[in-house]
Amino acid sequence: MLLESFLATGFVLGTPILLAALGELLVERSGVLNIGVEGVMLGGAFAAALTAWASGSAAVGVGAAAVTGTVLALLFALATVRLGADQIIAGAALNLVALGATGALYRALLGATGTALVLPTLPAIDVPLLRQLPVLGQALFGQHALVYLGLCLTPLLAFGLAHTGLGLRLRALGDHPQAAASLGLPVRRDRTLALAVGGGLAGLGGAALTLAATNTFVEGITAGRGFIALAVVVFGRWSAWGVLGGALLFGLASALQFQFQAAALTIPYQLFLMLPYVLTLGVLLLPSGRASAPRALGARYERE
Repeated sequence: MLLESFLATGFVLGTPILLAALGELLVERSGVLNIGVEGVMLGGAFAAALTAWASGSAAVGVGAAAVTGTVLALLFALATVRLGADQIIAGAALNLVALGATGALYRALLGATGTALVLPTLPAIDVPLLRQLPVLGQALFGQHALVYLGLCLTPLLAFGLAHTGLGLRLRALGDHPQAAASLGLPVRRDRTLALAVGGGLAGLGGAALTLAATNTFVEGITAGRGFIALAVVVFGRWSAWGVLGGALLFGLASALQFQFQAAALTIPYQLFLMLPYVLTLGVLLLPSGRASAPRALGARYERE
């Protein structure tokens, strides 16, 4: 029973990273580097918490998170894809704006003390028959809808990027945007669409954090998870299956942190809080063969 609980917690804690990283995978495959995914996640988390708290419905909160993430990503697209702003600077600005805006609104609505919200949570959905499987059945097939969404999107994106015309088109934008434009592909429009979808997924990652993983909202609740999602894309070598592995690694490391704290070891708890981040950074430092980053990633595109 302890193993099943550990795995189930790992899936729940890994899902916010998985959804945000899958969205960032699409964005980076199109040739855009959005380090503002942290701010998009935070905006989605705040929108999910506020609307779920006001409406009493977690489903409404999930929808608000997706819309908010999409809007924030479109603002980033306006600055970078349309106006040609530097992607790193625009992403950093997005993070700062999201952190400041959510903090100010949170305190304006709940007072200077920032009382933690108590939110409705996403219900668990049991999968008949599969729920009865030993170990994995108990851990995986009684999760909330966003866990299933992340797990289903992974093979769809893996297949789509490798074996469909849309996937080839997206990869062309990231590798050779000028060549893609010469063939008549609307580079700016397609990159904007990729950013919109990626932002929506990052917003859903924020919703998974507030409405399932923590069941509350506090200022800066993402705590660097957006940057972990960026690292997971690199760790996964820009593949959907690699992203899944990296996100689950972070989720299981976070679950292990809680196991250590529950064991009441005579070790400062701050060391346990560091564990998921240290483990993620350690994995990134390991040699893992040739990376397959898009060749035009982060480069400004100018129409000839």
